[in-house]
Amino acid sequence: MLALKRFVTVVVMVYLLLALLFVLAPAVRSTVTGMGSGLSVLEQERQFFYVLFVIGAAILALHLLTENLDSVLLRRTVTQNEGKINELKAKLYDTQQRPGTPAMSGARTIDGRVTEPAIPSTRPVTNIPADDLPRPTFPQSDPSLPNTPPAERPPLA
Repeated sequence: MLALKRFVTVVVMVYLLLALLFVLAPAVRSTVTGMGSGLSVLEQERQFFYVLFVIGAAILALHLLTENLDSVLLRRTVTQNEGKINELKAKLYDTQQRPGTPAMSGARTIDGRVTEPAIPSTRPVTNIPADDLPRPTFPQSDPSLPNTPPAERPPLA
């Protein structure tokens, strides 16, 4: 499909270039129209522009047809891929759920939020004072931040 679309696009561009050449260059137009039958000059030009119009309409119809067909095929491919993605998400969700547990654990509140149940800890909790924890010092000049060095903090009043 892509090759057909590219071919039609090239044909449209060549047609547009030739049509511009024939319309903008009277010498070329009179040479091409002079190759026809033994009609008058006015009839030859009228016949030339009629043929030019019919060819242009046919090429435009072919171009619109290929573009719409390509668009439909791309939309169908996207829909199929989205379906595959949803199936894979469902499989992943099913494999992550344990067979004996419900999908939503915890109690629901009135507005629909799920509250998580208390998880028992397996290791003892040690109370570490907050002052003994190392704090990173960033090169910031805002004295109101707690992670600035003590020398830069303003005195408390």
